[in-house]
Amino acid sequence: MNHSNSFAPCRRAFLGRSGLSLGSLALAHLMSETGAKGAGLPEGNSFGGPDNLINLPHHKPTADAVICLFQHGGPSQMDLFDPKPDLTKLDGKPYQGDLEVHFSGQKGNVLASPFRFSKRGQSGIELSELLPHTSRIVDEMTLVRSVVTESVDHESALRLIHSGKFQAGDPTWGSWVTYGLGSANRNLPAYVVLSDPGGLPVDGTRNWTSGWLPALYQGTAFRPGANPVANLATPADLTPAARKNQLRLLEHFNKEHLSRYPQNAELHSRISNFETAARMQTAVPEALDLSSEDQATRKLYGLDQPETAEYGTRCLVARRLVERGVRFVQLFMAGQPWDTHSNNAASLKGLCKRTDQPSAALVHDLKQRGLLDRTLVMWGGEFGRLPISQGKDGRDHNRHANSLWIAGGGFRKGYCHGMTDELGYKAVKDVVNVHDLHATLLHTLGLDHKRLTYPHDGRPGSLTDIAVTKAEIIKDLLA
Repeated sequence: MNHSNSFAPCRRAFLGRSGLSLGSLALAHLMSETGAKGAGLPEGNSFGGPDNLINLPHHKPTADAVICLFQHGGPSQMDLFDPKPDLTKLDGKPYQGDLEVHFSGQKGNVLASPFRFSKRGQSGIELSELLPHTSRIVDEMTLVRSVVTESVDHESALRLIHSGKFQAGDPTWGSWVTYGLGSANRNLPAYVVLSDPGGLPVDGTRNWTSGWLPALYQGTAFRPGANPVANLATPADLTPAARKNQLRLLEHFNKEHLSRYPQNAELHSRISNFETAARMQTAVPEALDLSSEDQATRKLYGLDQPETAEYGTRCLVARRLVERGVRFVQLFMAGQPWDTHSNNAASLKGLCKRTDQPSAALVHDLKQRGLLDRTLVMWGGEFGRLPISQGKDGRDHNRHANSLWIAGGGFRKGYCHGMTDELGYKAVKDVVNVHDLHATLLHTLGLDHKRLTYPHDGRPGSLTDIAVTKAEIIKDLLA
């Protein structure tokens, strides 16, 4: 596979929930030529302008874009970010005390990490030997060692970290960000998902759904391929005159339908997506074409190595997208590769070999281009792992302790937040729950999580659902 190829948007993401055929999608071109405009959201909403253009934040932001490097499955914190010498001392012995085990029939003894930790950078934060490249950017990071969540089931935990709710169908935080801030480039989607060529992650497209927000704010998935915008070209056997007549007819039907249902948010979103799709036909190929990147940059991201070329390509594409005004970019991995119920050590070696260099390169590249101060980069999964063995050398799910890191965007540099107990099972100091994390992330983007709302079920719906979660901004994480 040629990893320098452009990325093409997933057809399903373009069509979204419109239910229309490919021919209808081509209406975008006619609408852009005739000057037709989407009517935006129903009157009275405080966010989301007619063309999804930039909106004013609630307060002065420290970040205006997000790149989320999401690691499906739950990376093992005590093997990567949270050194625990007592694990080595007690290796192979029964765990003393209560322990919540997801697969109760496979409870083992204490399992030491086989990997060495050492202090890195001027900050002296300890990281695993599996992360040599991340170690070089440690002074740019806020490392949070005390994240907790409310579920040990993958799907529920994924929905919590993405949408703040257990149930399926709620808007993800990428959708909330684009709803609140709009787009800085009308020729590209505000929310882009760079999907894994190996397939969808666990829970599929729910990871980037707009839920009950208008479909305009759902993630647009790009996939590897020769054509950056798939299925938008006029069929070869269709004459220009026939296509023009077809699109005029479709435009007539769409306008007529809109006049009958002016408050139909789904229709508004559909029309706006058509217009964006037309403009993407020229904007996306340029944004995703890596031929202009020099050899030093390509090497920085690991495009010259088989282990890192694929993930490195997507990290480089993410940088190019935020350079061009894309508001929110997410990278996912197929399935849930960090779910190391067996062969924990060997699996982590391979996963870190694939992701460590590209992830660190992204932060370094953003910094050298003057983009890191305004771009928030987050690396993490849905939960952590247990300090005991599952089977011979696996680790089970753990909702009581998880580690993630954030760089740029107003977060503290070279800072380690929180603490777990002596074996890494439970966060015991400066605990960070998912809702507080969401409130803090939104705050750096200039969005007040209490005011960022949209009508749902007869009340203002929000990412943090403040009446239930009592979410608060974690000021210690901020510079």
